[in-house]
Amino acid sequence: MNISDLYKKDKTILSFEVFPPKKTSPIESVYGVLEELCALGPAYISVTYGAGGTAADNTLAIASKIKNDYGIETTAHLTCVNSDKEQVTEVLKKLRENNIDNILALRGDRVPDVEPKTDFRYASELTAFIKQFGGFHVAGACYPETHPEAEDDISDIINLKKKVDAGAEFLISQLFFDNNLFYDFRKRCLLAGIDVPIEAGIMPVVNKNQIQRMVSLCGASLPAKFSKIMNRYEDNPEALRDAGIAYAVDQCVDLISSGVSGIHLYTMNNPYVARKITEAIGKLL
Repeated sequence: MNISDLYKKDKTILSFEVFPPKKTSPIESVYGVLEELCALGPAYISVTYGAGGTAADNTLAIASKIKNDYGIETTAHLTCVNSDKEQVTEVLKKLRENNIDNILALRGDRVPDVEPKTDFRYASELTAFIKQFGGFHVAGACYPETHPEAEDDISDIINLKKKVDAGAEFLISQLFFDNNLFYDFRKRCLLAGIDVPIEAGIMPVVNKNQIQRMVSLCGASLPAKFSKIMNRYEDNPEALRDAGIAYAVDQCVDLISSGVSGIHLYTMNNPYVARKITEAIGKLL
């Protein structure tokens, strides 16, 4: 199934992201999470990619279980910064063998003190390679507040256009906490001729340190309203969780009312949070 076809129904879709367990944990440790998330009926579930080895194998196993055991469409993340064409080809063959035909093509994070491979410098090059390989539908990532390594927002949009021109059929945004920044980003995309569906990436606040770490990696800004929540409830985990859910729901309601193509919920493998948000916005979709 081509996930991009889901956006043609003229309504906002809801999808989830999950990640494989740490290398020190068995893959079975995530299966309970999958069962609860699949029961919520998302349009699809994406599975993040590990930097080689067991983590990468787990991405494949989890994506396969979601689609082939639970009957939920999935998209497997695939990074290229530490892979050559031969390695990517092997992954594509395994994905095909497991009936997985949607891929989120990413450059991936560079590993400190490790020289990156040179076959793929950018996600656009990986996207083009996958499309040439054939048989897959490809999604791309985008940054409403500009990629941290981009020179400026103009060059960032130019590079995003290259990714779409290479074959990315829809885009999933990095997390953000100010919807106006996302709306401004959509306008820039339209001006640049980027007219594929763009899903809004939403991450509920459940842990202050976790959010601050993610923000430092992707460059998302923290609105005053959001910071007040973290500062007020950082020593009360349950209150912070509930306030974070309420903030995410507020974002989602505004996005849906503004006609966003989709909402991609970064679940952090937390079915409780995903369920509360799904129940709150389900009838709006």
